Amino acid sequence: MRGHFITFEGGEGAGKSTQIKRLAKKLEDDGHEVVVTREPGGTTGAEAVRHVVLSGAAQPFGTELEAVLFAAARADNVRELIKPALARGAIVLCDRFMDSSRVYQGASGGVSSNMMDMLERAVTEDARPDLTLLFDLSPEEGLKRAADVWKDDGPDRYESEALAQQHIRRDAYLAIAKAEPDRCKIIDASKTLRTVSKQVDRVIDNFFAAQAVSA
Repeated sequence: MRGHFITFEGGEGAGKSTQIKRLAKKLEDDGHEVVVTREPGGTTGAEAVRHVVLSGAAQPFGTELEAVLFAAARADNVRELIKPALARGAIVLCDRFMDSSRVYQGASGGVSSNMMDMLERAVTEDARPDLTLLFDLSPEEGLKRAADVWKDDGPDRYESEALAQQHIRRDAYLAIAKAEPDRCKIIDASKTLRTVSKQVDRVIDNFFAAQAVSA
């Protein structure tokens, strides 16, 4: 039986990584095999691309090249990690996936929708998310939270961009959720950690209940 592919999306500082770790432990405690990955990253090759992109080294070459690099990293992650895990029935939790490319390189980066669609079709194949949790937070609050964890490393390539860009991304994420309500569920990330966790658990419980009915 194929496993379940769940992605976590949202702007900077929305708390995705914290919730993925918490949910992974909860699901493992319930007896599930859980595989946690991220984008770009997850495999050796994809992690190398992550360093290049987030350091800003690829930025001078334009957003289209960044989109291709993200696609290359995603292809490696899908082929080497995500699809094998789904094939053996695991639950895969991924910190960012195709929606991030739609938002960061597409909506706010200016890469054409035709190119984004082509890259998405070529890379995701049949490994499209079954469920996407969108952590929605105002860009102002998100950057404030992100700054608290930058420490000496400073902001990455995307965290350092103008606030106007962050607003474009938030609007783009919400547009995706509106267009695909069955897959995308909005989490109000402005709430306390405990309240956000309860929202996540409710969405996950409803998802698995629906899966059980349709099985």
